[in-house]
Amino acid sequence: MNRIGHYVDGKRVAGDSERRGDVFDPATGRRTGQVALASAADVAGAVEAAERAARTWRDTSLAKRTAVLFAFRELVHARRDRLAEVITAEHGKVLADAAGEVQRGLEVIEYACGIPSALRGGFSENVSTEVDSYSLRQPLGVVAVISPFNFPVMVPLWFIPVAVACGNAVVLKPSEKDPSAALLLAEWFTEAGLPDGVLNVVNGDKEAVDALLDHPGVKAVSFVGSTPVARYVHQRGALNGKRVQALGGAKNHMVVLPDADLDLAADAAVNAGFGSAGERCMAISALVAVEPVADALVAKIAERMAGLRTGDGRRGCDMGPLVTAAHAERVRSYVESGITAGAVPVVDGRSVSPDGDPDGFWLGPTLFDHVTPEMSIYTDEIFGPVLSVVRVGSYDEAVELVNANPYGNGTAIFTNDGGAARRYQHEVEVGMVGINVPIPVPMAYYSFGGWKASLFGDLHAHGADGVAFFTRGKVVTSRWLDPRHGGVNLGFPTQT
Repeated sequence: MNRIGHYVDGKRVAGDSERRGDVFDPATGRRTGQVALASAADVAGAVEAAERAARTWRDTSLAKRTAVLFAFRELVHARRDRLAEVITAEHGKVLADAAGEVQRGLEVIEYACGIPSALRGGFSENVSTEVDSYSLRQPLGVVAVISPFNFPVMVPLWFIPVAVACGNAVVLKPSEKDPSAALLLAEWFTEAGLPDGVLNVVNGDKEAVDALLDHPGVKAVSFVGSTPVARYVHQRGALNGKRVQALGGAKNHMVVLPDADLDLAADAAVNAGFGSAGERCMAISALVAVEPVADALVAKIAERMAGLRTGDGRRGCDMGPLVTAAHAERVRSYVESGITAGAVPVVDGRSVSPDGDPDGFWLGPTLFDHVTPEMSIYTDEIFGPVLSVVRVGSYDEAVELVNANPYGNGTAIFTNDGGAARRYQHEVEVGMVGINVPIPVPMAYYSFGGWKASLFGDLHAHGADGVAFFTRGKVVTSRWLDPRHGGVNLGFPTQT
């Protein structure tokens, strides 16, 4: 039995708490480890180590910080297959998908390697007579990152490289469902030259989250997860005077116009709906078919689904299991709810025959047609391989449907009409838009984040927003007097 602890002050530690959580291999259903669930005292120890490290790390030159990031990038790149294996073993996604997750994380590391350019301030000479003003950005101190189970490498890497490059120390709390990848990242950062205590990992559940939100030494919190928890993290963190960016849930729509290439749209719907077993905050879960294309589009999607292999991610399958038995059962209950509500089950994934252990947490790709907006399979974020087709009569009806949804994370439109695409990107109330791109996750030098109930806070992840989040602005006004100046003048100072 693998005993999984924490990583504090440059080394693995068991922690003081006796509470443990089980870690499973989702493809077999077997328990593979037990993870320590941190107490408030464990969290306090990690924050104290981070506070000590932050005092010297903030004064470390940009050249030395970037040298560490370049070295870390090389280690992750060289060991990407190892990371992918760990992701698959604990989360269940297929190896190719896990490798793609690592690649997206690498892109943020590479962005952070350019932090000297991102941290450049401004300078204005002679704002008044022989008075200069300039701006600079400084680190916050200790920041916390609370990451979800579905991307145990990519999401921590959305935040940690930028936070560290900006001069902060970090306490990461990964998901207790798949904690091992985070510990590897921390060890590799140390190997790359990051001083002890600049990156710490505490595994745990709500007790650890609350301890981070309440600890006065934590100045900012980055969170990714469900909308109810994101709202809670934002509110509790803000009440404690912390800067918070809390990325929540989603119900992402893909609108298909009558002029679209239906083969391309069908491929995209399958890829975006069932990749990573639908356990993505950017997954397409609602396909909005603008008539008269629905019949043909549904048939093409079903045809492609017939060729998908569901099974163990280490066997070259297309889609793996869900992360836990409880989550698989929850998604199954939504399938039953959709049938009861009157949606048409074109493909029912409950009858899948997986290429894997029968005790794995299986549910095959599922397709519903004739879904209406009041059904729970449409209103709720299912976070599983369930794709719902909603039929509408016009472009305007499609936009109205998308904008009425409480979430605003990602959306896509498939069309060959440039005017319609441009109108959609302007009118839709969603933070990330794809035009003939089903999963519009931006590159690392842009920022990731949604609107409405998909984001609590003002700044998004990575890119320019990430740098702004992990730093504070300061403006300096300076005058150096020379022997020509002097004397007493009690008048109000003016700009002359």
